[in-house]
Amino acid sequence: MLPISYRTRSGCVFALGRYFSTKPGVNGKQLKSSYDAIVIGGGHNGLVSAAYLQKSGLNVCVLERRHVIGGAAVTEEIVPGYKFSRASYVLSLLRPQIYQDLELKKYGLKVYLRDPNAYTPLIEPQTVNGQEVKSLTLGRDASKNREQIAQFSKKDAQKYGEFEAMLERIVDAMDPILDKAPLDMSTPWKQQSMGEKMGFLRNARNLFKSASKLGTDSLAFYELMTAPASKVLEKWFESEPLKATLATDAVIGAMISPDTPGSGYVLLHHVMGEIEGVKGAWGYVEGGMGAVSQAIANCAMDRGASVFTNKPVRTILTKNNEASGVVLEDGTEIRSKVILSNATPKVTFLDLLPQNVLPEGMMSELKQLNYESPVTKINVAVNKIPNFKADPNSSSNAVMPHHRCTIHLNCEDSKNIGEAYFKAQMGTYSKRPMIELTIPSSLDPTLAPPGHHVVLLFTQYTPYTLADGRTWSEEERNTYADIVFDCIEDYAPGFKDSVVGRDILTPPDLERVFGLTGGNIFHGAMSLDQLYMSRPMPAMCNYRSPVRGLYLCGSGAHPGGGVMGSPGRLAAMMVLKDRK
Repeated sequence: MLPISYRTRSGCVFALGRYFSTKPGVNGKQLKSSYDAIVIGGGHNGLVSAAYLQKSGLNVCVLERRHVIGGAAVTEEIVPGYKFSRASYVLSLLRPQIYQDLELKKYGLKVYLRDPNAYTPLIEPQTVNGQEVKSLTLGRDASKNREQIAQFSKKDAQKYGEFEAMLERIVDAMDPILDKAPLDMSTPWKQQSMGEKMGFLRNARNLFKSASKLGTDSLAFYELMTAPASKVLEKWFESEPLKATLATDAVIGAMISPDTPGSGYVLLHHVMGEIEGVKGAWGYVEGGMGAVSQAIANCAMDRGASVFTNKPVRTILTKNNEASGVVLEDGTEIRSKVILSNATPKVTFLDLLPQNVLPEGMMSELKQLNYESPVTKINVAVNKIPNFKADPNSSSNAVMPHHRCTIHLNCEDSKNIGEAYFKAQMGTYSKRPMIELTIPSSLDPTLAPPGHHVVLLFTQYTPYTLADGRTWSEEERNTYADIVFDCIEDYAPGFKDSVVGRDILTPPDLERVFGLTGGNIFHGAMSLDQLYMSRPMPAMCNYRSPVRGLYLCGSGAHPGGGVMGSPGRLAAMMVLKDRK
């Protein structure tokens, strides 16, 4: 049993025991010796796969290694009385069809829609055209956006609406691709069956429809896919606070800078979602992100699926290049000819599969996949709402509109983001890291005691391994967290005194706790060489693996990371197709 440590206001460090569930299964079922399908990992994608497969008539078992389901979409009470969305922290990308098919509202999912969306306070006011400017706030109201941006640039205020409209058109054109398996270009045409050829042609037609729908936005789409985000933003805007705020969406969760070619796609990826029919909106889930996973699990279990926690898988069994079951860490053997892995490609194929099952060339290619992560997530319990100098609270603990959105700190200038990136490349971290701060308790009262709040800090850039090969010690982790807190204090004096406890997760911690290889929240870099028909690699782009009956259903498969659910659904569809 691993202890979880947190630091109190006085600086004392306490340990909370992690108490594991003793129930036979999440829904009280006993583990059987065989199932029609086994899902390795109870993250949201694995649970989506289970729900679809169970509905189709298969007897499905989900095996989660931790004490709680959800993977990275999880709620945990690390500091007593405070519920943290410990890894993922906002919802938008979950596909509308999954909402509908799995009846997630019926099964308990409630989302608080955020507006405004983004708030960038300035550490010191700027004087623009004789006027003092202290912050930038962006939301769904176009007129308010123009008013806010005009503080910095009237030209940008006019261009911003055009920029948003362009992104919306591109997202609308590409949206269907997120719900369909990619083209499989790895199998020669002559070797494909007639059914496979027909499927290829249908997918090619759908892809062509999306491409043709782009119309005059084709060049803009190509630029977003290939150019640095900084180049794209420079063409549109002149004010740094606006460019830097938008640039954060181009690098969030990725070990890239705004100057990295292809970083524009990450920006596009983060505007692909919707909440309650509102395109591009983001929301907080009542009860934290674990409530997303729980709603999906509720649906799967209601349909008859068995979900188990504390069941780490040690080995995937194969016979004659076919999946035959799994062996748990305690030696328990469970038989099945269909296995879906919600783990990363590295864990699935390099750790769980016995050696020599996959061809040597494929093993080599799997080892080359990029899992670099810049992220350190810090979850903080506070006894009062932060009070930002740029926009002071109306009363001592009043929740203001800007508390409800993503708050960007150290983001007044894109150069600061680039400098933080280069520090990480040298094995260290910046004194002014990029910080995305959210306060979900500003909308959701279930997360903290009255008047108290949970503050979630998504920070970068931090390397997996420090300079000279050093690992992250407890002292180093707290040193970095103190730097982050000092930065917040510069914007919101009194923040440090309000801290009740904190939970620090560096890239190695994210890997250890959640099984995220390299700490990468997307199960692998969202770069052009690891997208669509190359995700995770061309020979496995359609969720199948060379081992018959073994499928990849996590974010390492198309269309990638985020709490989207699409890889889980598409993998389940592929299983059902192969069983016909």
